[in-house]
Amino acid sequence: MIKYILGDNVGALEPWPFDNPKSAYRIVSGNPYASGRLDAGGPGDTTRAGIWRCSRGVFECTEQGDELMTILSGRCQLTNKISGEVCVLRAGESLFVRDGTRLEWDIIEEVTKVFFGHKVDGY
Repeated sequence: MIKYILGDNVGALEPWPFDNPKSAYRIVSGNPYASGRLDAGGPGDTTRAGIWRCSRGVFECTEQGDELMTILSGRCQLTNKISGEVCVLRAGESLFVRDGTRLEWDIIEEVTKVFFGHKVDGY
């Protein structure tokens, strides 16, 4: 079992570069740095779960897979680039995002999230 607790140390994380061509990352402002860890699943699997952290900055990406995320620490604002819908997330809050959604992430305070994702054709 793995327990994720708001604000606790989540353990070792590895660089999670903004280089996946399918996600079409675009840095909008700042110099965000991401790191993470997969606790379940991996390349080719249809589900995955893990931890992701990102420093302050703004970037756009296309989400790969349906994802349920819960913020463990920090604060961010997500903007759906198609619908214009805006959602501010803080520690303890969750959001579900559909596969293929183009989002702008504005990391206001360094964010750590736990996530569970599903992609029918695999990651």
